[in-house]
Amino acid sequence: MLELVMAGGWPMIPLLLLSALALALIVERAWTLRRSAVLPPGLGMEVRAWASRGKLDPTHIESLRATAPLGALLAAALDVRHRPRDQIRERIEDVGRHLVHRMERYLNTLGTIAAAGPLLGLFGTVVGMIEMFLGILDHGIGDVNQLAGGIGKALICTATGMIVAIPALAAHRWFRGRVGDYIVEMEHEAIALLDVIEPKAAAPRSGNGNGHGAATTAPSPAAAG
Repeated sequence: MLELVMAGGWPMIPLLLLSALALALIVERAWTLRRSAVLPPGLGMEVRAWASRGKLDPTHIESLRATAPLGALLAAALDVRHRPRDQIRERIEDVGRHLVHRMERYLNTLGTIAAAGPLLGLFGTVVGMIEMFLGILDHGIGDVNQLAGGIGKALICTATGMIVAIPALAAHRWFRGRVGDYIVEMEHEAIALLDVIEPKAAAPRSGNGNGHGAATTAPSPAAAG
């Protein structure tokens, strides 16, 4: 393996650095985007139980916000739970955009590595071919087997670039899909919580409306007499 790396020449150095960076990003995102860290099991049901029982003091909400991205989204909805439904939805959408940006952190870098790997590999191959043909220009063709070996060494960079790019591209697509699935499930949990807290916010308004209606339809003393 070391001989292959040395045969590729100095263009192998950025390729090796990219491969190390890609591996580090894949491990970090796999740990950060694990399901238990983003969507803790039972968290949505627990928060809906809090809301139905009225246990929504600021301490509960702040502890919820620090648990996971799903907790942060539900806490944002609870912060404005006494406002109209459309305003609560706007707050959920605003916070959701920030959470998506946080979950997609480093994915653009991983995509760049996937795109740059083959280009760097091709660049290394071109550099190797140029050096080889300049040697032929100065010293002639010489041994054909040596010429074939030189071409093979030049192609090492292209192969290395593909080896770096393919896992990076696969991981980039996989993480994107996982984030998309998380967004759908988080939206579902937020809507379920919104359905729980909306009747409590609307109850005072409907109660006042019924009171006014009773006063309007009640018969006056004169009419009763």
